[in-house]
Amino acid sequence: MKKIGILGASGSVGMQGLDIIRQHPEDYKLVSFSVGRNIETAKEIIEEFSPSIVSLQNEADTAALTHYDIEVVSGEEGLLKVAAYKENDILLNSILGSVGLRPTLHAIQHGIDIALANKETLVVAGEIVMQEAKKHGVNILPVDSEHSAIFQCLNGEDDKNIEKIIITASGGSFRDKSRAELENVTLEDALNHPNWSMGQKITIDSATMMNKGLEVIEAKWLFDLPVEKIETLLHKESVIHSMVEFNDTSVMAQLGTPDMRMPILYAFSYPDRLPRQGKHLNLAEFGTLHFKEMDLERFRCLKFAYDAIRIGGTMPVVMNAVNEVAVEKFLQGEISFLDIERLIEREMQNHDVIQNPDLEIILKVDADYKSRHYEV
Repeated sequence: MKKIGILGASGSVGMQGLDIIRQHPEDYKLVSFSVGRNIETAKEIIEEFSPSIVSLQNEADTAALTHYDIEVVSGEEGLLKVAAYKENDILLNSILGSVGLRPTLHAIQHGIDIALANKETLVVAGEIVMQEAKKHGVNILPVDSEHSAIFQCLNGEDDKNIEKIIITASGGSFRDKSRAELENVTLEDALNHPNWSMGQKITIDSATMMNKGLEVIEAKWLFDLPVEKIETLLHKESVIHSMVEFNDTSVMAQLGTPDMRMPILYAFSYPDRLPRQGKHLNLAEFGTLHFKEMDLERFRCLKFAYDAIRIGGTMPVVMNAVNEVAVEKFLQGEISFLDIERLIEREMQNHDVIQNPDLEIILKVDADYKSRHYEV
């Protein structure tokens, strides 16, 4: 039996991770988890799965769980304690934002494999994280459907034969709108994703195409590829999750329904595969699959991500931090949809890049840009 820890158990990916454990009680056991401020969900998880430790965002909330036979911790130190819990065989990191970086590194340094759904960990400190994983002999198993697809396509292949990888994108809620039409879109419009059921932040990132930009940077570090070998392609149906082209012109693709449970299960079961209860892919139902070249002027946030990783240093940290702040402002109704792009572009243009930053500098720059007061 493999013992599982989950950071962000009350979020979309975390809840689907619990579904996998629920479907495979003989293969997996939840031993540790975090839930932020969702106390009622924490109670439900404790009662169903009987884990050993839980972390909450606020210390004041811990009193609500003291009657359970479980260790209750809180704050950033609580996240670190859950991440490196002694019984964890693998940690599903599904919390949002760069707050996931330190827990990931802490788990790696304790020899725990990572099922990674937290893109920002590799976006802001990919080189450091991958070096630590190699040093400690830890597997970084991608949970994003796109990176899981690439990981599966590369299984058993020699990296030197990779011509390029092709990351597919649904295009998000506004894929058929022109830039002029984006001026007056609403939050409700932005949260209406055509294919996937995700949390609010990721759904907005999908609509701006920043989500795909983060995936490009993540792919660079996961698969140790130059950014010139990472392409993106619009694919509305979200059936082909990504592709790899090899030097003999062969292209290998991984297909499936738009359901995060599949890549989560693959990460948990790797290098094996286990059966899953879920809808099977029926290509006859689709009839035709559509593909379109990515327009980087239409999807500006994707262009920002390519620019950031080419510039390197602290630029991806700044891009990600400002995006997190801007998306939250949009969710709170403080700025318009296109203001997200405007804020990111302005701060990237004004940033003095620090090359080869260590972890301390990365965390300092991240905190600095998240604490600033931004005017559109």
